[in-house]
Amino acid sequence: MKRFRPLRSALLATTCAVGLVAGATTATAANPSTTHEAATTKSQQAEVTSFWTPERMRSAVPIGQLLTPKQRIDTGAIPAGKPKTVAPTAFPSGGGAWTGGGKIVSTEGRVFFTYTGRTASCSGTAVTSGNKSTVITAGHCVKLEGAFHTNWVFVPAYNNGATPYGTWTAKKTYATPQWVASEDINYDVGAAVVNPLNGANLTDVVGGQGIAFNQARGQNMYAFGYPAAAPYDGTKLVYCSGKVFNAFISDGIGMTCDMTGGASGGGWFLSFSESTGAGIVNSVNSYKINIIPTWMFGPYFGADAQNLYATAQAG
Repeated sequence: MKRFRPLRSALLATTCAVGLVAGATTATAANPSTTHEAATTKSQQAEVTSFWTPERMRSAVPIGQLLTPKQRIDTGAIPAGKPKTVAPTAFPSGGGAWTGGGKIVSTEGRVFFTYTGRTASCSGTAVTSGNKSTVITAGHCVKLEGAFHTNWVFVPAYNNGATPYGTWTAKKTYATPQWVASEDINYDVGAAVVNPLNGANLTDVVGGQGIAFNQARGQNMYAFGYPAAAPYDGTKLVYCSGKVFNAFISDGIGMTCDMTGGASGGGWFLSFSESTGAGIVNSVNSYKINIIPTWMFGPYFGADAQNLYATAQAG
């Protein structure tokens, strides 16, 4: 199976929540660690929180824009679409601002981190978990080119610099073994365990979406994220909806969707209710193909994604 690396124009570096897990292991060349210790002490948490000022959040760019030319596959310029607002009752939708409210607004958020010394962004989703502190995102939103990202935070309900539910620092971040070892696009799944904020756990404050694995393909799904590359600017929650199809360059799934870089890691939902904003996470925004910019692709949540979640939510 051909492997695609995160690309400026092919992979969506979206605001994603990345996986954090407890219990780091020693990495070796043959068996690299799938866990990264992040802000584990109070002083480290305060330092990371202070780092992410509203101005720095606004200036963070989709991670794909920071990759070197060697890391990209360019098959032509991606034509830019135009932002539009679609009524929540419209299905399918190729992309538009979410105006329906509900649980999705507080559980979906932007992910911010430092990559190669520069500030970058993705997306992520707070999910139901044993530790009440787990965020699901894309693997490239936690680790890329051999190194885990630093200064990792999750900002639920982000709104143009505003952080209505606070800035949640990562205690640990995780990625699937296949992503850690070779950045295999089929396993582009990450997670994070965030520290308590003001004495409370994440999902006690914002709620948690369900999550499922090994589900039937070809179902109707909704995708959410904070795209930050033109024509979007990362300030608002955007969604797409439609029947998914099997990807042809990976073992993942695809959807018609015009979201751009920055949406990476945003959740794909089964059984999503437009009235309540609740659903079941079953993939994340992962990559696009330059020659077909109207399609978005995500990894199939199989046994390896399930193992990642189990490790993180127990941390």
